[in-house]
Amino acid sequence: MKNIVILISGRGSNMQAIVDANIAGARIAAVISNRPDAAGLAWAAERGIATAALDHKTFASREDFDAALAQLIDSHQPDLVVLAGFMRILSAGFTRRYEGRMLNVHPSLLPAFTGLNTHQRALEMGCKVAGCTVHFVTAELDHGPIVAQGVVEVLDGDDADTLAERVLQLEHRLYPAAVRRFVAGELNIVSGKIASRASVAGSLMAPAP
Repeated sequence: MKNIVILISGRGSNMQAIVDANIAGARIAAVISNRPDAAGLAWAAERGIATAALDHKTFASREDFDAALAQLIDSHQPDLVVLAGFMRILSAGFTRRYEGRMLNVHPSLLPAFTGLNTHQRALEMGCKVAGCTVHFVTAELDHGPIVAQGVVEVLDGDDADTLAERVLQLEHRLYPAAVRRFVAGELNIVSGKIASRASVAGSLMAPAP
């Protein structure tokens, strides 16, 4: 049984998707937030999951917060740490501590559009597709070995909000699937990349010809 600790900052919709997936061989050991008022904490507690809040504003430095957070995470003996809308940039020391066992989902097709405002930037660039990426976390923001990507077509009339909503729905399917692969031992990092597994060849073109 793999212990999973999930970090959130708000409602934790991706956390909810992972919990609801009931992944075989996985146990959600705890949900932790840097915001005591995060709605996702109540949702998790109602389902019998251990929860905790660690307010980053009470710490003198990022490193002090990260050290306290790591101590709290480690008390649950995690095999995997999942960032699910955790709105904190983590220190290099923290990311090294969980190297190869910490996942994040980013709302773009990395390496394009790292950072914030991903959907607006995609629209401004005239992208025909957008999407999301699940990746292992490294010290470099929004980098690290890519586990999985999902794609949606950019529609005429889309704005940042409508595009964000469709991408989020995609995240809710992609992220649990990626966690399931980790639990099953399928995510092997070779030369900084996830070793490919056999798949049916295919392509995506948008707009379709």
